[in-house]
Amino acid sequence: MVSTKPGILVIDDQPGIRRLLIEVLSEEGYVVVEASNGYDGLQKAKDHHPSMILMDLKMPGMDGIETLKELKRLGMSSKVIMMTAYGELDLITEAKELGAVDYITKPFDIIVLCQMIQRNLYDENSSEHLMIS
Repeated sequence: MVSTKPGILVIDDQPGIRRLLIEVLSEEGYVVVEASNGYDGLQKAKDHHPSMILMDLKMPGMDGIETLKELKRLGMSSKVIMMTAYGELDLITEAKELGAVDYITKPFDIIVLCQMIQRNLYDENSSEHLMIS
């Protein structure tokens, strides 16, 4: 069976988070690709052109803000939802200014995250939904 749902790239340094998201989002019919850091995430984004990127804000090496800046520089049109365990308002504000469409705080309710993905991918009427390009 061929999936008709968009592709999602999960960029997070925590293997448990990546496994959970891959399992749940695959069951929802999405094609899911994973990356364990910002550098790998950039390459996977260029290779797979996902419709949505779920990205951790705090990662070793290239963090979520740096990765988001590079995605924007490359002209990637993926919608980005930032994930953070910290809830740092200044970094979340910066991510939104760089084009992130939303954020969720860890630990998150997987049902809420799935609804957020659905809303951001398919609700074109919302004024908050900005492409990162």
